[in-house]
Amino acid sequence: MRLRTPLALAGAALLVLVGPPLLATGDGSDTGTQIPGLRFMVPNTPGGGYDITARTMAKNAEDAGLTHNIEVFNLPGAGGTVGLTRLVGEHGNGKLALSMGLGVVGAVHTNKSPSTLADTTPIARLTEEPDIVVVAKNSPYRTIGELLTAWKKNPAAVPVGGGSSPGGPDHLAPMLMAQAAGIAPKAVNYVPFDGGGELLASVLGNKVGFGVSGLGEYRDQIEAGELRLLAVTGPKRVPGMDAPTLREAGLDTEFTNWRGIVAPPGLSDAERTKLTGLITKLHASKEWKESMKKNGWDDAFLAGEPFGDFLAEQDRRVATVLKELGL
Repeated sequence: MRLRTPLALAGAALLVLVGPPLLATGDGSDTGTQIPGLRFMVPNTPGGGYDITARTMAKNAEDAGLTHNIEVFNLPGAGGTVGLTRLVGEHGNGKLALSMGLGVVGAVHTNKSPSTLADTTPIARLTEEPDIVVVAKNSPYRTIGELLTAWKKNPAAVPVGGGSSPGGPDHLAPMLMAQAAGIAPKAVNYVPFDGGGELLASVLGNKVGFGVSGLGEYRDQIEAGELRLLAVTGPKRVPGMDAPTLREAGLDTEFTNWRGIVAPPGLSDAERTKLTGLITKLHASKEWKESMKKNGWDDAFLAGEPFGDFLAEQDRRVATVLKELGL
């Protein structure tokens, strides 16, 4: 908690008296979370998980009065490493943050990125969610069992689309599924897309046999009947969704994805503290809690240095899994 001097309190009172109506109606000026000019970078195309997370964060932060006029912009490419490289190049910029997750960890390995997450300032892990296995409403596969039968018979003839590059969550999940089904991971016909938004059109058009992505990205299409949900990759069923887990479908595996926020390197202690404080207060807000429930996100909040330790552990884990799968 930050202590205030009598002079600071007097200044705050003066702002309430003479400032514009916005300041007097709870815009976050008394919370220490205002970051004028804050920008959230999304390292893939609109409609994907990082994009939805960033835009949800921006709206919730503004609705909660924590800060205002957050700009969200997309800089796609190379599984998120184009955005990561841009972030690392913004040394000392305390008004920029990257919406990221496990997909960026994997892309660093498979794209041999010169910039890594160890070069960033870790802010917070926010959410965790299972991936989902989906097909178009007119797909011949009506159950996960029917899909697995066709996939095992001829893996090359049943391409799987994912919203991440090799090494990312939408790639690792079907590879672990294949391994559990007795399919050699190298035999899997994986088609990468730069985010769930790009993947959606191919799934709806039956251009891939099935798609693997995050539940929050496709919940609306599932509820509208445009997509058929066959399975969830997490350890338990998702409330309100009529689909078994992979284990219930006979595959001895499970997988969950996570998302978080990192900032450029070289931030001052004050800048890092302020950005972390904003995200911490956002996490505690009723607006964010409602958004997590709506999107089917599980709370996985972890801030500051512990998040940095987690990123290092995830980097080692992805490297190990890719090696074990022969990829």
